[in-house]
Amino acid sequence: MSDEVILGNVMVDCDDEIKLQRFYGELLGWEMCELFDRPAVRSSNGIVFLFIEEPDYAAPVWPEETGKQQKQMHFDFQVDDVYVAVEKAISLGATKAPNQYGGEHFTTMFDPAGHPFCLCKK
Repeated sequence: MSDEVILGNVMVDCDDEIKLQRFYGELLGWEMCELFDRPAVRSSNGIVFLFIEEPDYAAPVWPEETGKQQKQMHFDFQVDDVYVAVEKAISLGATKAPNQYGGEHFTTMFDPAGHPFCLCKK
């Protein structure tokens, strides 16, 4: 028996849980499912994102600004071709962040709920 703690899932707050489930399911090619009575996406190796609609949800501001909702975390997804992944994300409802710091290594995006995420070159 191991004392290792294993990540069970990542819960993502948002204003529209079904919209965000579809976005990440299609962007990542993960199975769209329901777990714990929540809309979810699951990778082939068991990583799970669960989505929960919060009535007072406020999208984070990035880059951070004093007095505004701060991002709590963000996802970095590794992709073969950053440009192709960015175009796919945009077609699914993401927007490209106006401030970019990754050069050709990564592009920062916002999902439909305003969470920042990066598409990073493998």
